[in-house]
Amino acid sequence: MLKKTISVVVPTFNEEENIPLISERISNLFNKAKELENYNYKILFIDNYSEDSSRSLIRKLAKDDDHIQYIFNNRNFGFSKSSYYGLTQAKGDAVILLFADMQDPPELIVDFVREWENGSKIVVGIKNRSKENGIMYFIRKCYYRFMKKISQIDHIEQFTGFGLYDTSVIKILSEIKDPLPYLRGIVAEVGPSCTKILYQQEKRKHGKSSFKFGNLYDIAMLGITSYSRIFMRLAVILGILISIVSFGIAVVTFILKVMNLVEYPIGNAAILFGVYFLGGVIIFALGILGEYIANINVRTMQHPMVTEEERYNI
Repeated sequence: MLKKTISVVVPTFNEEENIPLISERISNLFNKAKELENYNYKILFIDNYSEDSSRSLIRKLAKDDDHIQYIFNNRNFGFSKSSYYGLTQAKGDAVILLFADMQDPPELIVDFVREWENGSKIVVGIKNRSKENGIMYFIRKCYYRFMKKISQIDHIEQFTGFGLYDTSVIKILSEIKDPLPYLRGIVAEVGPSCTKILYQQEKRKHGKSSFKFGNLYDIAMLGITSYSRIFMRLAVILGILISIVSFGIAVVTFILKVMNLVEYPIGNAAILFGVYFLGGVIIFALGILGEYIANINVRTMQHPMVTEEERYNI
């Protein structure tokens, strides 16, 4: 009987301390876990232009083990693009996305495969607890809930992309020609109903996260501008409300002055408050509009999602 093949995609960026460990844990899982003994497996590292020894480590692992493949990007294209591109390049009956920091347990692959064999086309890992920084976990939790409220699709809370995707789903992902892919939204939008597996997110094993505030902001705004128009609508509504209130105040002021009912000077404070308030609203609206326009601009240019420097064993 021909064995099914499962590919595990592992995005990397400056993960020299974690790469040998994640490779070993995945290999041990497929070689020793009874539930996975009837499957072939591949480990596809997609490196996003690491600046440490990650690439040399991956090359060595690939030469020593036929199960290991790699793609090296010719520059840093960002986490979202690199991860998504890796998924579309993997071959097999199912593809699993797993991150090199090992905050998401590789052992959950056993549960993913079981649910997949039971008929689920997508099996996703959902963080219901986390050992990461409490403040960051709270911020992420708020963001996921916020996206679920404002999104035009049924957004999946506490989902980072970690999960299993059937080859039919990978085919759909490959056909989407979006240079700014937002995997979490795409899975919720075009994928079939998914099975959710709850788990506790661990702390990063080694090294420091390359995710800074700017990276998190980029991903957050990509999700908002791709799957919600609420901020543009709020800017319009706020502008209308301010116009109505301003017109009402102007009418009342005019009547009071004409009828000589009240005598008071129109002070500089009131003028400055109005100017700064309206200025803030205008700048906010322009900023949000700029985010949408920037995304539209990138998408219309049809640039490639990722360009490769090197690939091996694919």
